[in-house]
Amino acid sequence: MCLAVPMKLIDIKNDGFATAEAGGPLQEVNISLIEDPRPGDYVIVHAGFAIEKLDDKEAMARLALFDMHGQPHQSPDK
Repeated sequence: MCLAVPMKLIDIKNDGFATAEAGGPLQEVNISLIEDPRPGDYVIVHAGFAIEKLDDKEAMARLALFDMHGQPHQSPDK
């Protein structure tokens, strides 16, 4: 089973990729499928592609679900 994971964009690169975090090592994700990505945006990442932007409230709600089910991630405030 594949999961789509909420991640925070840290750095936008000029090649259609961004650096993102979800509490572990930083990951490179493809951002070509979302409109106007910016550092600090929360996105849903599936198979290495950011597929949806989330507002902060929705991101916090989804991250709380991961907490409830024991999925590790770092608090978005850190």
